[in-house]
Amino acid sequence: MLEFAKMHGLGNDFMVLDLVSQDFAGSADQIKQWSDRRTGVGFDQLLTIEPPSEPDSDFVYRIYNADGSQAEQCGNGARCVALYIGHRGLSPKASLRLQTISGPIEATVIDPHTVEVDMGVPSVSADRVPFDASHGTSTGPLTYQLTAGAGIWEITPVSMGNPHGVTFVDNITQAPVEEAGAELTKHPFFPQGANIGFCQVVDAGFVRLRVFERGVGETRACGTGACAAVVAARLHGALGERAKVSLPGGKVRVGWPGSEATVKMTGSAALVYEGFVEP
Repeated sequence: MLEFAKMHGLGNDFMVLDLVSQDFAGSADQIKQWSDRRTGVGFDQLLTIEPPSEPDSDFVYRIYNADGSQAEQCGNGARCVALYIGHRGLSPKASLRLQTISGPIEATVIDPHTVEVDMGVPSVSADRVPFDASHGTSTGPLTYQLTAGAGIWEITPVSMGNPHGVTFVDNITQAPVEEAGAELTKHPFFPQGANIGFCQVVDAGFVRLRVFERGVGETRACGTGACAAVVAARLHGALGERAKVSLPGGKVRVGWPGSEATVKMTGSAALVYEGFVEP
């Protein structure tokens, strides 16, 4: 039997596996089976905690979407993983350096329910996001028009270690997230797919956001999506250095001074239950 935890960060829910003290080599089909909310555990992503392969890291942290594909980064997941490492007694440290396939991040447990994650330096370059400008129409140094469904969407591409496209809307509740998000996430502009954020800037310190995640669909929250939205809004001069981001599942605080500085995100994480599954 394989021990697991069900956790969530603002309703973005996860199955978490400690692969330091137990072994498992899963397949995409197994992950899809577990992700089913009717016949499996049910989750947006599967997270694994593994021994480090680099001397300056504490653990390897991997993310798998509900469709079995591997994701580069997940901010809400990083908060949950940091809490679970302490809960399992895998490390006594409050601040952890986690290896991901897109590079290292640092997570600090502030209290039993709150974690700050240093998400690294964002990028808007075509090779880092990545994006293919030939499949869009440039409308400025940071924006491109893409066609999806019956609409034309102005997108700001941002990498937070994983690819994002941020579009600004006047009313977040009326945004066609499911319809447009499903097309934009697979648009040829994004050769590796992308998480699509629909962002409403309320004022210089507050935004509302909904995210259609690559390989998952619309989720209750997306940590890297919140960071990407703040970066995009800052680049367009719409936000100050710190902002509160309201998602359907709750709020996170994101800070980014700009330029080559790292993005820091603070929010909640929760352990729901622990159980066992057949490997």
